[in-house]
Amino acid sequence: MGRRKSKRKPPPKRRAIQPLDQMFNCPFCNHEKSCEVKMDKSRNSALISCRVCSERFQTTINFLSEPVDVYNDWIDMCEATN
Repeated sequence: MGRRKSKRKPPPKRRAIQPLDQMFNCPFCNHEKSCEVKMDKSRNSALISCRVCSERFQTTINFLSEPVDVYNDWIDMCEATN
């Protein structure tokens, strides 16, 4: 006598995790991928600067902060001043 086929489904495939961006669009000069974030977690500060128009923004961070958080803080500050 033969074995019956198992009816178990294969486990679902995992989706590949996409990394977060490190370069962002500048809100002042509108160049794409021109703003770079430098994070200094030992000093709890981050600096984002544009390579084209030389705009800068510095903020405080914590150990959970990511570059996208610094960029969002910069955008929020720009909207608050306008």
